[in-house]
Amino acid sequence: MDSIRRYLQFVKPYKWQIIGTVFIGLIKFAIPLLLPILTKYVLDDIVGNDKISTAVKTEKLYWVMGIMLVIFVVLRPPIEYYRQYFAQWTGTKIIYDIRNQLFTHIQKLSFKYYSNTRAGEVISRVINDVEQTKNFVITGLMNLWLDIATIIIAIAVMFTMDINLTIVSLVLMPFYAFSVKHFFGKLRAITRIRSQALADVQSHLHERVQGMPVIKSFAIEDYEQELFDKQNRNFLDKALEHTSWNAKSFAVVNTITDIAPLLVIGYAGYEVIQGNMTVGTMAAFIGFIDRLYNPLRRLVNSSTTMTQTLASMDRVFEFIDEKYDIDDKPGATELKHVEGNVSFEKVTFAYDEKEKAVLKNINLNVQKGETIALVGMSGGGKSSLVSLIPRFYDVNEGCILLDGTDIREYNVRSLRDKIGMVLQDNILFSESVMANILMGKPDASEADAINAAKAANAHDFIMGFPEGYDTKVGERGVKLSGGQKQRVAIARVFLKNPPILVMDEATSALDLESEHLIQEALDKLARDRTTFIVAHRLSTITHADRIVHIENGEIAEMGTHEELMRKQGHYYRLFQVQLLES
Repeated sequence: MDSIRRYLQFVKPYKWQIIGTVFIGLIKFAIPLLLPILTKYVLDDIVGNDKISTAVKTEKLYWVMGIMLVIFVVLRPPIEYYRQYFAQWTGTKIIYDIRNQLFTHIQKLSFKYYSNTRAGEVISRVINDVEQTKNFVITGLMNLWLDIATIIIAIAVMFTMDINLTIVSLVLMPFYAFSVKHFFGKLRAITRIRSQALADVQSHLHERVQGMPVIKSFAIEDYEQELFDKQNRNFLDKALEHTSWNAKSFAVVNTITDIAPLLVIGYAGYEVIQGNMTVGTMAAFIGFIDRLYNPLRRLVNSSTTMTQTLASMDRVFEFIDEKYDIDDKPGATELKHVEGNVSFEKVTFAYDEKEKAVLKNINLNVQKGETIALVGMSGGGKSSLVSLIPRFYDVNEGCILLDGTDIREYNVRSLRDKIGMVLQDNILFSESVMANILMGKPDASEADAINAAKAANAHDFIMGFPEGYDTKVGERGVKLSGGQKQRVAIARVFLKNPPILVMDEATSALDLESEHLIQEALDKLARDRTTFIVAHRLSTITHADRIVHIENGEIAEMGTHEELMRKQGHYYRLFQVQLLES
């Protein structure tokens, strides 16, 4: 199977650990096989031996039991410990490697992927499904082979003791093999459906936990309870279907493994009565049949586990196979120095090939250090235009040049490293204020971060917190006001100190005091940088070198504030409307 072949690539670096663990496991599983042999020896050669005295019988019994105690009390415990430890160690190391690769993959997936996929779905695959795959190592590569080896050893010993009785012991094996193949063939598909249903519950829960303020503010707890119950009930139905099929398989297979010892006891008892077999041999066979069919029962458990594991593997590799919309082209170079000249040449862009273009034939040349303001009605394409500069999306037609070179010629990460973003809703992580600022430049000193905060007009309010820069901001910065979040985000960009700056609705929906402080910080930040400002409030961008009015994905007009006001076109009318509203 393709999933197994691919998973083995992660297993390969640990092959010697696995081989060593299997070897230790063989010793561990072989030791209990001594018990039926011990039973036969004690019954036939000691207890039932009329040729030796009671004293000799007692001495032989003491000796053999002493040896067995050493094996089971001294030798077996450390073997059991190291088999369990190395099995878990290897499995855990492998899922550590897989999760590392998945996180790298997650960071390469485009905005387009995340706009179409729920976060909970991604989390479910990285946490739940990857954890399930560990069973492939412990069960599939270790326990499964150990159980098979135990069965082979037990059968080999039984053949040396009595061929006919061994054949009777194995007569139900074909029925066992057929039932396992029949039941567990379908179980993989059912397991995969169950895993998807669980991922749906996790995705729904993740969204609702994040949106709890909305649920509470609209007082829709009862409605949301019904929605969650619908998702939860879907998982319940799929889980019960899985449980039903699993129970059927166990009922049939365990019935077969329970009948086998009855056949052995009946046949062996008849042979003892006829004088063709010793009581010790019969007792040993009953012991061996237990050692033979216990691993077979474990193999049924292993089949269930492996079915779940293979379904999880399929989901993990399905996720890994998600294509990157934005990736480095072969031979892409690292962007080291930026002057700041940006040109849009006949740029056309649509979020999906089947949808109509949100930008059409955009031509715009921006000089080093120039501030360009993008204005227009909502949905006109302003934010779409600036999202193309750091290659969050790629153009469908035309190209964007940075200092005369197509931005697709550069390594994506090095391109984004030269661009600073200040958005309307800046995301902060649930760490300290200092940690969030340092994300702008992780190798910077705390002194540099504090200077950046001062430049962003954030230092004073940060020092007002009891823990200052060590204050935890909560998930998505929930403990900070909108204005405070914006200033921390601006401090991040000050610390990064990029040659190109993009500000997308950075001052909208803020109170006047916050807006004044933020606008002051943004003006300082934009100095001597090529700056793109997407603005709803036109009074904040009258100072821009050029104002570009975008309507229906096209440039409707362009010029300075004074030029556009004299022209009395789209921009003039929009400005007059806002003036009247204010």
